[in-house]
Amino acid sequence: MGGDVTALVGRATELECLDAVLDRTLEEGGGPCVVDLAGSAGIGKSRLLAEFCRRARARGMTLLRGRATEYERHIPYRPFSDALADHDVQVTQPGAQDARGDRFELQRTLARQLAHIARSGPGLCVAVDDLHWADPASLELLDHLVRHPPNAPLVIVVARRDRQTTASLDAALTRGIDLGTVQRLRLGPLTEQDCVEVLAPGSAPAVQRARAAELYAESDGNPLYFLALLHAGQTGRAAGQDVSAHSTGLGSVLLDELTALSAHQRRTAEAVAVLGDRGSTGLLAAVTARDEAEVTADLAVLTDRDLVRPEPGGRWTLRHPVLRAVVHDNTHPVERGHMHRLAAHALAAAGAPATERAHHVEQSLTGWDPQAVAVLSEAARQFASTAPASSAHWLHVALTHLPDRPQHAALRRDLILRRAQALGVCGGLRESRDLLHEVIALSPPGQEQAPHRTRARAVTLCAVMERHLGRYAEAVALLRRELARTPGPCDADRVQLGLELGSSAPHATSYPQLRADVGATLDLARRLGDETAQAGALAIAALGETYEGDMSAARPATDRAAALVDALTDRDLAGLCEPLARLGWAEAFLERYADAERHADRGLLIARRGGLLYVLPHLLLCKAYVQLQTLRLRTALELADEAETIARGIGSDELLAFVLANKAYVQLFALPPADGAALAVAEEAVAAAGTRTNWWASTAWCVLAQAAIHAGDAQRARAAVLRGGGQDLNALHPSMRPLILEILVNSAVLTGDTEAAAAWARRACQEADRLDLPAQRASALRSTAHCRSAAGDTAAAAALFERAADTAARGGAVLWEAFGLLLGAPAAAAGDPERARAMWTRARRLATTGGARQLTGLADMLHPLLHPEPPARLPVEHPAQLPARSAAESPSRSAAGPPAGPPARPPVRSAAEPPAEPPAEPPARPPARSAAEPPARPAAESPLAALSAREREIASLVAAGLTTPAIAARLFLSPRTVESHLGRIYRKTSVTSRAALAVLQTRSELRDTTTGAPDPA
Repeated sequence: MGGDVTALVGRATELECLDAVLDRTLEEGGGPCVVDLAGSAGIGKSRLLAEFCRRARARGMTLLRGRATEYERHIPYRPFSDALADHDVQVTQPGAQDARGDRFELQRTLARQLAHIARSGPGLCVAVDDLHWADPASLELLDHLVRHPPNAPLVIVVARRDRQTTASLDAALTRGIDLGTVQRLRLGPLTEQDCVEVLAPGSAPAVQRARAAELYAESDGNPLYFLALLHAGQTGRAAGQDVSAHSTGLGSVLLDELTALSAHQRRTAEAVAVLGDRGSTGLLAAVTARDEAEVTADLAVLTDRDLVRPEPGGRWTLRHPVLRAVVHDNTHPVERGHMHRLAAHALAAAGAPATERAHHVEQSLTGWDPQAVAVLSEAARQFASTAPASSAHWLHVALTHLPDRPQHAALRRDLILRRAQALGVCGGLRESRDLLHEVIALSPPGQEQAPHRTRARAVTLCAVMERHLGRYAEAVALLRRELARTPGPCDADRVQLGLELGSSAPHATSYPQLRADVGATLDLARRLGDETAQAGALAIAALGETYEGDMSAARPATDRAAALVDALTDRDLAGLCEPLARLGWAEAFLERYADAERHADRGLLIARRGGLLYVLPHLLLCKAYVQLQTLRLRTALELADEAETIARGIGSDELLAFVLANKAYVQLFALPPADGAALAVAEEAVAAAGTRTNWWASTAWCVLAQAAIHAGDAQRARAAVLRGGGQDLNALHPSMRPLILEILVNSAVLTGDTEAAAAWARRACQEADRLDLPAQRASALRSTAHCRSAAGDTAAAAALFERAADTAARGGAVLWEAFGLLLGAPAAAAGDPERARAMWTRARRLATTGGARQLTGLADMLHPLLHPEPPARLPVEHPAQLPARSAAESPSRSAAGPPAGPPARPPVRSAAEPPAEPPAEPPARPPARSAAEPPARPAAESPLAALSAREREIASLVAAGLTTPAIAARLFLSPRTVESHLGRIYRKTSVTSRAALAVLQTRSELRDTTTGAPDPA
């Protein structure tokens, strides 16, 4: 009944789909896939999973199988440990045993190991059953594999009960469906023909067809229930009993199978249920307090009755998880607890670590037991970072049984504080904050003489939780109250509280209002001789002054902070590595890119070693930002992805908004022009920021504005900047204002508002003069160039764009050097074609080397305007630099807003010289990947001739510069319909972007399809 011994009945459609998954994975160039088998208990998920595994093995794939179990839901990584055990891969990492592991690094390590195994043979199949019972750490690992599938022939197939699946797991799998990495199969009931004509004769030949039909009706087509009813009916008749067709439930049917067992045999079955799939013969003997020979005899009987089955490694398990649940729950509670206690003792005698014993200790604990609580506390310590949810659970169990007596007050505070820390790491920020309030209440001022000063630690950590929740005013108020209390905290505590105040307050107020507090903390740290705290205070000052744009104060503060940090050892910074994140960001904003990356790398090393996961996103994004500016986009994307994984695990919307905004900023330049992913991520960042008006929220709105400009929606870009910065723009990041003002200049030029563009450009120049930073000055020069170009002064525009590129190059901002050269090349073409082509060549080479597919796409669009002759073959691009998909294959669309189109043509192109004669052949580059328009054809062969009347109308509006929403409004269509038309237009004309389509349409309208020269009019 169930399991592998039963022939697979029905499921032809599902098997056809699963075969297709295996074939796609194993074909040349095949990639990874996650298959989600969902259905109710007993519907046949495990049997279909077993058949899938058999077919994978028949194709030569390596097979790893694991299972989550109902009563071990807090053992970290249980199903994956089970799967990888036979392949000598341990789900651990260096440092995990001293609570300093990084669970996100562990996830990446396991992903790499799975990819290695998959590439070592034809492929790898990882099968995980009963995923709905998996522990939180395992679910995080699966979510990581869904969002970052290893590039290898790997299939992960999971089986789960859909109604018992957590919302987070269902959301992760559903997100994978949207991403195209997950394929879901929902299993429904078997047909009556399958059950009555196939299952019944094979399992119970003596049962009449009419009787089988009655049982099918009672089972609702659930094969497990149907077979249980068949089996119970046969057992009842053999015992001379009358079994009613109207059973009281599946549990009663399954329990009926135990009635013929002796007391010892039933106890052995109950012991197997208690131990799950970890029940070796020796451990079963210890749990039942009997000889191994007697237990072996019982197992033989239970095997003959198909109640238990042998597993690899000499272990035993019950036939089906449902049967285990029924037997476990119907074992007398006292006996069940006694068995778990014996199991814990036997494991302790064998030298098993606390993490293996904790489950049995938890199940057997009925009152205060210091030794048992010590086991739970140790298990929680060992997995505090790699599996914080399990750590928090075991600490909760310990606290539940801790007597509320004065002699246990210190232990209670310690356990609550540790549980709060674990919850804060795994995303339970609000619960963590509430527990910390409890610790503060249990630690009255002036009464803590303990060496760890629990109250100050609790207040500081509580402020951290409030900060991550975006409740900056609450964090500041809590810290100021603690600093002002009587009796006041000791000097060492005052320093720590002051440092956290310096971390929280800048989000709620301007740094100048905090400057005196930071100075006081720095002075106190100096008096105490605490160099680590001094480094922390100086880093706060460096970032605060840099953010405010006060460069006369920012530069010396940063110099002092860097000098002190560099003089400290990693051990000195181990407990306080946030200064490295702040220092790195200050240096990045000051455009000291090498120093910023050096300090971010050091911070990452220390934070990973110390388990300070909440600091990692800031360090990762700092490094990603530096690599974006210096045009190393492949690794920048990887860093942003890792930061997103950690931010989602922490559970802070505030942090997630900041992470997604920075990720979208990298995607804007790393993805090809037709890819709308950056816009979608920016929209999610704004949604996560909500109604907040702080620095991070402003950043999210400005990145959304940049994405909107790239998508051709100038009005939305302007609105986003004003939403993030206010009408006077004073809420914008002061040291980044020229770059943000450039967005407004672009939007004004694109909408024809030249007066506004000029005003924004003048302000950008003023801000750039105040900052005296190369990249910001280059941005101001580009803003002025946009205005000159819009006014028709292309010569001046060309000179300004080239100056901007040179200025950026001197500062090391390769991204903006390439960008300025590309914008300036068309303007320079009229006066100096050779110079224009040289600018284009250098820009495209920089973009290609740096993986900036947005810029290579822009370069390809500009190529026909700058090269009248067929170009020499360019160096072949690395595959990673090629667009992931064409716009025709997957029209870009945002899930949370207007459809995302390809990037708008640079504002300078609106006043650029007419296009030069097109080349006789398209540029030598990968076909169907170029963003340039196709070669010119005679009018009779124009690709536009193949368009329908509606498609020609839409193409004309695209050429006029209208966005998808504007076209939809003009033609009374939905944006989705417009996007569908655009997809067909792209396929028919062989172009892959709006810009290329606009060029093609404009040439057609000018009756110039042969020379590329404009009509004199």
